[in-house]
Amino acid sequence: MVENEYTKELVAFMHETGFVWGPSPEIYGGLAGFYTYGPLGKLLKNNVENAIRKTFIENQFWEVECPIIMPEKVWEASGHLGSFSDPLIKCTKCDSEFRVSLLIEEAKPELEIGGIPNEALLKIIEEHNIICPKCKGRLGSEITEHNLMMSTKVGTNTVVYNRPETATTTYLPFPRFNDFFRKKYPFGVFQIGKAFRNEISPRQHMLRMREFTQAEGQLFLYSHQKYEFERFNEAANEKLPLWSHALQKEKKPVQLVTLHDAVENGMLKNQAYAWTLNLAYRLFKGMGIPAEKIRFRQHSSDELAFYAEDAWDVEIQLGSFGWTEVCGVHDRKDYDLKQHGKFSGQKLEVFDEGTKEKLVPHVLEIAFGSDRPVYALLDIFYDPSDSERKVLRVPYYLSPIKVAVLPLVNKEKLPELAQKICNDLKEFVCIYDKAGSIGRRYSRNDIRGTAFCVTVDFDSIKNEDVTLRDRDSHDQVRIKIKDLKETIRKLIDRDIKFKDLK
Repeated sequence: MVENEYTKELVAFMHETGFVWGPSPEIYGGLAGFYTYGPLGKLLKNNVENAIRKTFIENQFWEVECPIIMPEKVWEASGHLGSFSDPLIKCTKCDSEFRVSLLIEEAKPELEIGGIPNEALLKIIEEHNIICPKCKGRLGSEITEHNLMMSTKVGTNTVVYNRPETATTTYLPFPRFNDFFRKKYPFGVFQIGKAFRNEISPRQHMLRMREFTQAEGQLFLYSHQKYEFERFNEAANEKLPLWSHALQKEKKPVQLVTLHDAVENGMLKNQAYAWTLNLAYRLFKGMGIPAEKIRFRQHSSDELAFYAEDAWDVEIQLGSFGWTEVCGVHDRKDYDLKQHGKFSGQKLEVFDEGTKEKLVPHVLEIAFGSDRPVYALLDIFYDPSDSERKVLRVPYYLSPIKVAVLPLVNKEKLPELAQKICNDLKEFVCIYDKAGSIGRRYSRNDIRGTAFCVTVDFDSIKNEDVTLRDRDSHDQVRIKIKDLKETIRKLIDRDIKFKDLK
């Protein structure tokens, strides 16, 4: 799993500070692909998911929650039952099985292998002498297919499946959506919830899990609305880092292109899809990922699913695993609603007042999750450069702990005043920390990502002020106690910067 010293240190940091533990359950030796969010990790994940909700809601998407388990016929209709599989290869020495594409991507990340047949994959393994990552043995000469669906039973004999994505379950209430939105298109819905994939050999820590949280948005619209999309103008001048298949093929770098120009020159096929890409960009920036760490990579024609009009992946540059796919933005056309209409026996079509005909709406999808962004934030913002004082520089609004209140010493009414201040700041995640020297407490909160420390000293009693310390710069400023809450709120909301307080 670990491939460099930074990755090893990052995983150790997650374990030691209470962000992520596992594989779980650790006391039984652990089951690969399952992880436990510790107290700090759960707070960070909650903040990430709240940022996702904020961006979706601001863009007129409505949240729904659908069942995790669905009957077999649903997955037959969606295509998952027959084709949702990974090519596997076995080691001839230790009998371990591995996902072929992942082995090749790890050994030769520069190779483009999307959509190529198994015979070609075997040839790549042979030509590049790719061996078993566990025992360094020789890999076999046969590739088999492994279905990723997890099945169970409802009652005594009804076979059902845990969903491998949230998207399919989001399509199924379509007739209800149609009524709720009063047959007015386009409309958007999103869902945040658990999904399950029976990965054969999950590696890369939280990037490849068997149980994970997805966050997927679905934009329903008529096909003709894609080309004259009503909300396109509001984003037409936004610039996105686009790496088209043509640029990849010619080994040219990512281009920063306005959506208007990308549609005009044919890099993006229509206005609605361009707007959806920009929404994905806003989602990841809203989750705190720096813009310079994000790019969009277009799928080649070999990678593209047969039902897809277009597909681009959001990739984030990580210190541990390099450029990593974290999201797919897909134009799924009318495939999903037609399939579920066919298998359910219900016509999932709508009368379009504009064209005066019955149409099956198309779907534009943003498919991602909250686990990979959480990992990315820890990867990007963990700073181990100072051996004496390591810092997690996650953006303040995402910090697991916003404020720590510290009495300088545990005597002469300082603890009582500090506790009162902590209670007054309860709208934030605020902790009271009195154990150890003040320097040790600063260090403890820096590595947790605590945004601000408030130190209560003897002057606080007579002057009614405290020292507010900034995590990233270590700068300190005296603030009146009565102004403390509003000041912290403005710092977290990015209305002011710490240097403005001086």
